[in-house]
Amino acid sequence: MQTIDARLRTTADRFNAALDALLPPVQGHEARLLEAMRYAALGGGKRLRPFLMLEAGRLFDADETALVRAGVAVELIHTYSLVHDDLPCMDDDDLRRGQPTVHKQFDETTAVLAGDALQTLAFEILADPATHSDPQMRCLLIAGLAKASGPHGMVGGQMIDMQGETVAGDTSAVARMNRLKTGALISWSVDAGALIGCAQEDARHALARYATDLGVVFQMVDDLLDVAGEEARVGKAVAKDAIAGKVNLVSLLGVDAAKLRVKLLAEQARKHLAIFGPRARVLSDTVDFVLDRRY
Repeated sequence: MQTIDARLRTTADRFNAALDALLPPVQGHEARLLEAMRYAALGGGKRLRPFLMLEAGRLFDADETALVRAGVAVELIHTYSLVHDDLPCMDDDDLRRGQPTVHKQFDETTAVLAGDALQTLAFEILADPATHSDPQMRCLLIAGLAKASGPHGMVGGQMIDMQGETVAGDTSAVARMNRLKTGALISWSVDAGALIGCAQEDARHALARYATDLGVVFQMVDDLLDVAGEEARVGKAVAKDAIAGKVNLVSLLGVDAAKLRVKLLAEQARKHLAIFGPRARVLSDTVDFVLDRRY
């Protein structure tokens, strides 16, 4: 069996090819917009969210064409959020995935429009019968991704993050911010895989608990990387949260306590997979991959 790193690379290559095929070609008077969309979406990344969807779906022998197309959709949503996140009005970052951010490579207007277009393309893909023959399933996928990425999901979490002073010292509020900003898309990715695979409710509930804990671990490791990571390894600026005065669980708990909580949540995430036995080995190994991102 492949190591988790090798499996992630293989899957990333598969999704890169799918993204390349589903993104519009650069042509016409809107070519600059299309070029920026492709620059953002094809500019690297582990493709963790579609990877989780694919591996969750494989537990139930789900149709892989549906999984790949839905995985492309969630990656487009994630990418649009990064493009907008990097804008001067948000985090004002110059580097993303080891290359200039979209507003630096192009300009702010193009970055805003590219993000908008990536978002809408995601739902166009989900609505296409090529994603799934059952219109009810397509509607469930669209509704789920809309909720995970909207005001009670990723965007809501970003708003809380931008108003950090309103949750200063409130651990539960910061935890909610993490669940929305980062965890919602991770949770939807895992659940969509199970949904496409027609999983039973007990299996979906176990995967939901796994994804919730994994999402918190991912965000806390990201916050730890911001404190102690190296820019060259992380692929983006570090120490920016402290400079901006942002509040997160690391700043509230302290580095040592945060590392301990991450370890406990990771162990808990693995335990949620027990009902699947060895079939969930890849999802369990993914927890280790998230943990092993260097501080």
